[in-house]
Amino acid sequence: MRISRNDSDSDLCPVSDDLLGALYRSSRDGLPELIATVSPDLRAQLATYCYRRSHLKSIGLAIASTCNEHDLVHCGGAAGAALYARSREKPPAAAAPSQYVARQRITLASGSLRKNLPIDEDPEPDIEGGGEEPGQPETA
Repeated sequence: MRISRNDSDSDLCPVSDDLLGALYRSSRDGLPELIATVSPDLRAQLATYCYRRSHLKSIGLAIASTCNEHDLVHCGGAAGAALYARSREKPPAAAAPSQYVARQRITLASGSLRKNLPIDEDPEPDIEGGGEEPGQPETA
């Protein structure tokens, strides 16, 4: 059985490995300067290329935010249009602190929880019947 390769796996990167590495290593502040050096049509190809790879998805979104819709649609079709819309969305708000963060600390008991009673050596006989008297024959 042959394993078919996904189209995104066989894509060739539209920019040099050096530029892709520089984009990957750049900070959020330095990314726009690097993106500005790439032509608009190549930028759209690079945005779709990066967005298809999970480890480059945030870079793909950042690059797509600098592209116009026509270039992204021309390069990626419906996926390019979706990428354009996604790149224009407001980033998700920071998560609200969880209720579990503000929980009070749990304290443990410091003493014994159970009272240990002394064990009698000679248990009391069962008075309500059900018990057998020693020396009496069993009745069937």
